Amino acid sequence: MAFSSGRVPGALVAAGAARAGYALLRAEPPGGAARWERKNHAGRTVDLHGGLAAAAGVALAAAVTRGLPGRTRTAAVLATVAATACGAYDDQAGSADERGLGAHLRALADGRVTSGAVKLLGIGAAGLAAGALIGRRPVDAVLAGVVIAGSAHLVNLLDVAPGRAAKAVLAAGAPGLLRGGPAGALAAAPVAAAAAVLADDLGERTMLGDAGAHALGAALGVSIVTANGRTGRALHAAVLVALAAVGDKVSHSDALWTAPGIRAVDAWGRLPR
Repeated sequence: MAFSSGRVPGALVAAGAARAGYALLRAEPPGGAARWERKNHAGRTVDLHGGLAAAAGVALAAAVTRGLPGRTRTAAVLATVAATACGAYDDQAGSADERGLGAHLRALADGRVTSGAVKLLGIGAAGLAAGALIGRRPVDAVLAGVVIAGSAHLVNLLDVAPGRAAKAVLAAGAPGLLRGGPAGALAAAPVAAAAAVLADDLGERTMLGDAGAHALGAALGVSIVTANGRTGRALHAAVLVALAAVGDKVSHSDALWTAPGIRAVDAWGRLPR
């Protein structure tokens, strides 16, 4: 089965699959409901189904939407599936005592491989492999890999408050929707999937988790890579590396998230504390 080229068909596939997947996972959680339940910042019980469903919607849209060059399609599916798998592993095996890029790198230096390190190395390798499919010269492949993995990491950094990561995907992906061709179709998938689960995320019934946040970010990264040449990829890579270096401030900075304007957008739609 295939769909006509363009942004709208890809968006419909991503959103429809995300909603259907979410309903299916809620009805029949693999391994039982408790395996996928977590306590959020407010102490409410939420599930991880929204993130898995959104990731599935993005991967399906990349796989079946017409108009994508073969190597670009493969890169999008590879990056999304690998990010989902690595994120899901960390969702299940991760420890709250070891969070953040620095903690995982210190553990590696001590000879310990944490679930976060597996995620870091796995998504990094998948990003480079996807980058090599899109940019055949080594420098282009490396820049593409940094953008894909860096985008996945950034969206995950933002998944610390209901709806924040999904809203970031909507905002970052919106400019890509103005483009035609493969870049527009690739941007439409994560934007539509994020929109499909946003209400449940804001309502604190579900959360993206590492699986959903990394998948949406990786897919967004592929769309950014596809839309830009070497200079644009280098600029995006530099910004993403800088944000990763100050990851804790991006996630939790009161100065950032309580600033006028940002605070209103960030809090929109959330349940009262």
